[in-house]
Amino acid sequence: MLRAATTAILLLVAVKAPAGAQQNPSWLIPEILAAAKAEGQLTVYSSTNEQEGLPLWKLYEDATGIKVNYVRNAEGPMLAKIAIEARTGQQSWDVQNAGSVNQIPSALTLEWEPPLAKDIMPEARDPGKRWYGAYAGYNAPQYNTNLVKQEDLPRTYDDFLKHPEWKGKTVIEGTDREWMEAIFRFYGRDNGRKLLENIVKTLNPIVLDGHFAMARQIAAGEYPIMLTDYAMLTTNLKQQGAPTDFLPLDPVSVWFGMVGINKNAPHPNAAKLAENFLLSKEAQSLSSQMGGRVPTRLDTPSNPPDARARLGAKKLIFVQLSADEAKASQKVFDEIFRGR
Repeated sequence: MLRAATTAILLLVAVKAPAGAQQNPSWLIPEILAAAKAEGQLTVYSSTNEQEGLPLWKLYEDATGIKVNYVRNAEGPMLAKIAIEARTGQQSWDVQNAGSVNQIPSALTLEWEPPLAKDIMPEARDPGKRWYGAYAGYNAPQYNTNLVKQEDLPRTYDDFLKHPEWKGKTVIEGTDREWMEAIFRFYGRDNGRKLLENIVKTLNPIVLDGHFAMARQIAAGEYPIMLTDYAMLTTNLKQQGAPTDFLPLDPVSVWFGMVGINKNAPHPNAAKLAENFLLSKEAQSLSSQMGGRVPTRLDTPSNPPDARARLGAKKLIFVQLSADEAKASQKVFDEIFRGR
């Protein structure tokens, strides 16, 4: 599956692996490499698009000789599939790489600390050792630079209330509950909710599905601005020449694209190598080059180089919701943005 598509995708993205990445990979764990090779393959469940995911996992394949089965899906269906497999006694996945690994029941994930975990930011390390942040996702408004003048850019979220001309032209993704929770923590829950309700009354934002689809719609000029999106998606499009940019405002909510291992993984040693791989400088450098994903390793530059500094100049609020918290938070989000 992986090899068949990788060549075309590598040509599409035109990104080279970091120099020296395959000669002496920092992430290989010699004491488990032989056992991993004997297992022969690895199944990865991921929410990362194939354009980025396939070239990334080719690094792993080339270094280990282990075949990677890459299964890409949205977060919700992926969690549902994992739950169904657990109930039916199936065990097809080894590693999950997504923003919802912490929502998998702890009984289904392996407690393990990969050697390279010490090199990532503290906030990206689960105290229970069941997940680690492979990249950091930052939320910030995105706008079309041809449609919104610099002098009209909001300086705070309150400033959105000063732009009634954006009524019916502002968008938000229908699952941005982590961003909403950051707003609540920054402004206070009551004041934060009041602010969002006032924004809804003033702008009547359109609720859409799919962060990348929305990012492309802003870049294409279908809408001038969106209340929040993943800054890495904006960066991705900006680097392709699209007239778009992100706008850091207080607060910037931060979540992690996590990696975790199935406690009953069919290929446990290959899975351990994979988790360590995603925390490596080689993997995070390539993810940064291809998709603008901000590394959780502070020794690995962001792309563009000023992205981490621009976003970090604002109040960062780290939001990782449990499954129950996410469900309750989504209900509040829907009340505010869909209950009109």
